[in-house]
Amino acid sequence: MTDTLQKSPVVEDVPAQGPELKRSIGVVGGTLLTLSCVTPASTLFVVVPDLFGSLGTATALTIAIGSLLCVAVAFCYSELGTLVPSAGGEYAMVTTLAGRLAGWLVFVLSLLVVMIVPPVIAMGTADYLAPVVHLDPAMTGAGVMLLATLAGLLDLRANAWITGIFLVLEVIAAAVVAVLGFAHAERGPDSLVSLQVAGADGGPDTVTAMLIVSGLAIALFITQGFSTAVYLSEELENPRRNVARTVLATLGISAVIILVPVVGITLGASDLAELTGGDIGSMVTAWSNSAVGTFVSLCVALAIINAGIVMVIQNSRVLFASARDKAWPEPVNTALARLGRFGSPWVATLAVGVPGAALCFVNLDTLYGVTGVSVTGMYLLVAVAALLSRRGGHRHTPAWRMPLWPATPVLLIVVLAYILTQQETEYLLWTGGITLVATLYWALYLRPRRATRWLVTLPEDAQA
Repeated sequence: MTDTLQKSPVVEDVPAQGPELKRSIGVVGGTLLTLSCVTPASTLFVVVPDLFGSLGTATALTIAIGSLLCVAVAFCYSELGTLVPSAGGEYAMVTTLAGRLAGWLVFVLSLLVVMIVPPVIAMGTADYLAPVVHLDPAMTGAGVMLLATLAGLLDLRANAWITGIFLVLEVIAAAVVAVLGFAHAERGPDSLVSLQVAGADGGPDTVTAMLIVSGLAIALFITQGFSTAVYLSEELENPRRNVARTVLATLGISAVIILVPVVGITLGASDLAELTGGDIGSMVTAWSNSAVGTFVSLCVALAIINAGIVMVIQNSRVLFASARDKAWPEPVNTALARLGRFGSPWVATLAVGVPGAALCFVNLDTLYGVTGVSVTGMYLLVAVAALLSRRGGHRHTPAWRMPLWPATPVLLIVVLAYILTQQETEYLLWTGGITLVATLYWALYLRPRRATRWLVTLPEDAQA
């Protein structure tokens, strides 16, 4: 282990105990998996329409601001991910640098995100299969989650190829939408900053700055998947170099794939009412014909399935790492840390996928709201850890280092804290209640057993 990590009171100074994931993918495979987790097209077609409904022509501006904020977040992830390359992702980084309780809380927030995001995306499948067959959204989403769970049990290298093929179709669909939108532009570029949305009476309403700030939580969620590179750090070859490359490349590519079509849709929508309605499939059909609309819809349906596969892969690694780090009673730890025939944590994969199928029957607005608050809170704690990443011996540990430190994490902390204050009370209460229960679990179970529980470890080759 490095000198830095030997001195850390929250990281084991012996090689990690229990099974370890094998390093089997390089930058290309990692980037394909990470891009698929961002799932640009399914995010564009499933999540962005809700932003159009509340922000209208301000949607592109909000996503652009969110992408700029994510650059600072990506800097934090890149530095911390190369400093602490663990499948535990955020919680391993934050525990190492900010303490055990902070690490536990970020784990709970990340667990909320990893459990909720896949079903949120999966439930959009039925809408884009509609040109071929009409299905119930909840049942279809549950089926997608179960299919993704089965795929998640396979070897990671095989999944990289599967998701790579689906990703190509996904990018093609986004490109078709962008080209059609620009080709049928109804308004000029100035409309992107006109900040208007269709009101209840059909007339234009002004989008306020506070609405944009509130929408930033969802905008952060839209490009959130770049953090997958950190979760895959134990399976990436040469993680000290490749984690940062994968994080930053993924953010840049995904922002372009999402933002360019959003601009095209904004310019090409026939009027504010159509834009606010957010029915992108109908817009594509109106701009071209039903055959093109069907092609785009099927590409999006495949993209959603692709996203489900990658998210289940990512999320099972989080549970696997938490069991290896003794977060639960011993029988649970033993089960979640068990590896299957293909080297994947099969029990952890089932523990993510099956409850995800059940969440497809929960109100979608609640899932969106809790996810937005959880992602913002998680990024806030990661920024705090980044602020502490160069104190003491940590400053000498080999790692990718972000520019403009400490200004970058300080600014990020201020902005994210403000965004949290602008979220709806209901979603803050839901997330806060879950966090409170988790804190009680920490106080009553983990903290009294600090010698045997919540022992954040690093893979042996990362300790050398």
